[in-house]
Amino acid sequence: MGMKVNSFSDLNFGSTGARSAFQWGGTIFALFLLLMNRIGQRSHMLTNLLVLFLLASFPTVLFKIVRGQFGCWVAFLAVALHLFFPDTFPVSRFILFIITPDWLADRFRDDIVPGILCLVITILVTLLEIRGVGGLENCECSCYCFSYWFGIACLVCITISYLAT
Repeated sequence: MGMKVNSFSDLNFGSTGARSAFQWGGTIFALFLLLMNRIGQRSHMLTNLLVLFLLASFPTVLFKIVRGQFGCWVAFLAVALHLFFPDTFPVSRFILFIITPDWLADRFRDDIVPGILCLVITILVTLLEIRGVGGLENCECSCYCFSYWFGIACLVCITISYLAT
């Protein structure tokens, strides 16, 4: 009569539409925040957190392409360019997508794990940004600041809506 569940991974967490919205929306806004970080303060910690967010929320179709033969060639070219231009091409973050073992990459992207990981990352990104501007009292209002906070708010909303379904 009732549904028998052998393990937590047997549960179908989230609908396919919610998962797809989380993957595409999270990727778009994480890339937007990476671009804003590159334009603005260039925080390495923030970049690392956003790359982990991308690892957990990257769309499955693109993730398979990046982890395939195409990704290996891009990683090879990135390492070769890094040898000659180390300041221009920080290659280590991209290689994370390629060299992560399959069992770890799959676990990072299954069920509830990416949602919880991405929620923790968005909280850390928010705390880093608050600390970076000197607290909420010293926050200056500019177009850059508004768009950055808009990107963070969208990441939080997308992640929470994924976890709620």
